[in-house]
Amino acid sequence: MNLDITNENLYLLLPCKISRVVQIYAHEHNLSLIEAMRCFYYSNTYKRLADESTKLWHYGPVALYQEFNLWKSCNSKRKNRFSNLSIVLSSLNAMLLILFL
Repeated sequence: MNLDITNENLYLLLPCKISRVVQIYAHEHNLSLIEAMRCFYYSNTYKRLADESTKLWHYGPVALYQEFNLWKSCNSKRKNRFSNLSIVLSSLNAMLLILFL
């Protein structure tokens, strides 16, 4: 019997790990399980978890949750930075329009 974990059989381990991470995230952030699951499946953490070569599947649910939370906080900071930049650019465009009219 072959007991090696590969990309072909990794999917057998993931549901248990993912369900616990999603439960923790939903509880901590007052989200429904569906919303929390959607966030997790679209995350970089899930992409890395689904790739056997990263060995992220060795992590337990708490470590995976911490990894996911770290990704979420970095991603939200990046989004805030870009949304602030777009506000500044919109203001500059409006001022340029006023100056040249």
